[in-house]
Amino acid sequence: MSPEELLCEAQQKGVSTLAVADINNTSAILDFFRLAPKYNIKPVAGITFKNGTQKKFTALSKNAEGFYALNLFLSQHLHSGEPFPSEAPSFENAFIIYPFGENIFRLKENEFIGVKPSDLFRLNFSGWKNYPQKLIALAPVTFRNRIDFNTHRLLRAIDNNILLSKLSAAEQALPDEVMFAPEELQRIYSDYPFMLSNAQKLLESCEIDFEFGKNKNKKVFTSSARLDYHKLMQLSYEGLAQRYDNPDEDIIERFEKEIRMICELGYSAYFLISWDIVRYARSKNYFYTGRGSGANSMVAYLLRITDVDPVDLDLYFERFINAQRTSPPDFDIDFSSDERDDVVAYIFKKHTQAHTALLAAYNTFQWDAAVRELGKVFGLPKAEIDSFFDKGNSRTDHISKLILRYGQRLIDLPHHLSIHAGGVLISDKPVYYYSATQLPPKNFPLVQFSMLEAEDVGLYKFDILAQRGLGKIRDAVEIVRKNRSVEVDIHDVKKFKEDKAVRENLRTANLIGCFYVESPAMRMLLKKLKASTYLDLVAASSIIRPGVAQSGMMREYIQRFHEANDRDR
Repeated sequence: MSPEELLCEAQQKGVSTLAVADINNTSAILDFFRLAPKYNIKPVAGITFKNGTQKKFTALSKNAEGFYALNLFLSQHLHSGEPFPSEAPSFENAFIIYPFGENIFRLKENEFIGVKPSDLFRLNFSGWKNYPQKLIALAPVTFRNRIDFNTHRLLRAIDNNILLSKLSAAEQALPDEVMFAPEELQRIYSDYPFMLSNAQKLLESCEIDFEFGKNKNKKVFTSSARLDYHKLMQLSYEGLAQRYDNPDEDIIERFEKEIRMICELGYSAYFLISWDIVRYARSKNYFYTGRGSGANSMVAYLLRITDVDPVDLDLYFERFINAQRTSPPDFDIDFSSDERDDVVAYIFKKHTQAHTALLAAYNTFQWDAAVRELGKVFGLPKAEIDSFFDKGNSRTDHISKLILRYGQRLIDLPHHLSIHAGGVLISDKPVYYYSATQLPPKNFPLVQFSMLEAEDVGLYKFDILAQRGLGKIRDAVEIVRKNRSVEVDIHDVKKFKEDKAVRENLRTANLIGCFYVESPAMRMLLKKLKASTYLDLVAASSIIRPGVAQSGMMREYIQRFHEANDRDR
């Protein structure tokens, strides 16, 4: 179930408090907490710690400090690969719930034994019946109905890469792990009502406020907001002298307007962090380019985050930052694909791993992959699986119907976490207050949520992107220097704007290999416009965004538009 489906099920059953404790994972927590008030449900954050299929314990965080401690503990084990211990560490701000019947050590004050409905018949034969204050009702929820249970079994078989018929009972949850209404739980635990009371007390003691929408990015670059302001002003004035030979009144007015709004909205640290990143890149002679709406900022131009002069091109700063905007601005900074990792490593070293993490993305099942995975689980040979995708081939046997039916149910379910193309988080408080982290092959910690949850909670990414074309430009500059003893400055935008060869390539749309304007739609548009200046290129880019123009529908629309114009003419 998705977090919202889980909350919907709880509301229908009359449940008022609910804890999410996924296995070795916290991906659902932020979305669950954000949506819970909509369903009048109090959310509780937890984690279930397992070594493979062997459950060690479930932990519920009492508060933000408890969630931080649990995330840090989980992250350490996910990074090292070490198994979880049978006995939990001493968590001052978390409750620990051990599975029934597997614990022989003495329980601490914050530790309990969870008794599931299926455990009740064994309770009278256990020594734990003499310690009622340590027993709590534990009713895990994994599915809503039998169809969900079947889907769960298929997913477990896919995860283990085995036939469904070979799936052991230990690899799947019990069929009774469904949501019970409070009155049903009272009936189930009627002989042990204290277990429900103990569980209720635990849940009532748990409270976290993630303060959704409040900016949680790193707030100061130096040591204080005041010093950040002075640092930004100093760098900007230095850039003003370098970028403009004789700044006129319009330039000064534009600068003062921008710097005033940046400081009033508290974005000085954001600009300084971005400046520091490109400063490091220049110190290593890395090629980079700042683009996106950030190119509308004169301050970004003065700090050399971008080489686009917004005054010269009449670009509006308010598209990048304005008083009504609730989220921080967003720079897209491209580096050569073979140099980006070093820049990311610098960011982690500068701001420490406790406050820095890569942003995750959810890889989900789509139709083709779902059908192929289910085909393997049901034992079909590859040729039969391929036949599902043959046009006009209708399969009506029982197994095929099951594959088609459950294939639809798998669509958009999470498959695994991957890494966002360029998102890096730099948080004011340690990232473990919001998520555990995993350690992908490049050894940069990865949070367990996507950019959507990050934006909801107020963590706004820095886009540190890889662009292979920059590496090609770098190599070309080096070849020209070696072969012709000519130094080419790719940051001299003014010179390129006046270059006749560049203008001719724009006019004829000879742009294959030019990032952002090489799509068929953009080349066709530029050829029709006979664009010959950099300003024409900016104007054309503002008419049709390249990502949109690449779609077949948009290309067809543009073609018809120009054909109609030709007929009218």
